[in-house]
Amino acid sequence: MTGPVPSANISARRREERTIKTVLCYGDSNTWGLDPEAGGRFGPDVRWPGVLRRTLGGEFWVIEEGLGGRTTVRDDPIEGDHKNGRTYLMACLESHKPIDLMTIMLGTNDLKARFAASASDIAQGAASLAEMALRSGCGPGDGAPVVVLISPPPVGELTDMAEMFEGSGEKSRRFSEHYRRFAEQSGCGFLDASEFITSSDIDGIHLEAGEHHRLGEAVADHVRSALG
Repeated sequence: MTGPVPSANISARRREERTIKTVLCYGDSNTWGLDPEAGGRFGPDVRWPGVLRRTLGGEFWVIEEGLGGRTTVRDDPIEGDHKNGRTYLMACLESHKPIDLMTIMLGTNDLKARFAASASDIAQGAASLAEMALRSGCGPGDGAPVVVLISPPPVGELTDMAEMFEGSGEKSRRFSEHYRRFAEQSGCGFLDASEFITSSDIDGIHLEAGEHHRLGEAVADHVRSALG
């Protein structure tokens, strides 16, 4: 029969755990890893958060929080209110705290015609989530986590979803300028995904395996810079 764990060992373990930095990736089906060609989900090592985890190495713990159809701040009258990114955000932050850095890559689903949202409105919705995270007290020492707002790549030529996303191409091409502006106003970091990746030619929305790899490596560079 073993006795209680000495307090010195517990303290050492806690210090070791805090040397591991936690990164939370909050997004939609492109964070979840939907495969535009085969359907279903890419494997853990193919999805960009998995690439991020592998590239950063053992000093980082990367949490994937992707949900297909997730919007920034909009209830979806067809797919359900739970698709609203604001609805789950605080529960997600509190369940994984302390969080050193959080990425938010949302906005593509807000382009659906039923929301009638402008590119500026969508970017502002994403920035409002960043502001929630900054005020959450879910960072180290109950402070603010570092927050990086990622503007999604522009929508490509749409196939089966063309009517659902009518008019989305032009709006999505203005994402980077608006996301950058609102990120600066909110005091969070910014990354323009279109500098590294493009949406698949297969469906115009999702990322192919190679794009997941490039995005994961780009985010890893940003994380290292932001966290030292």
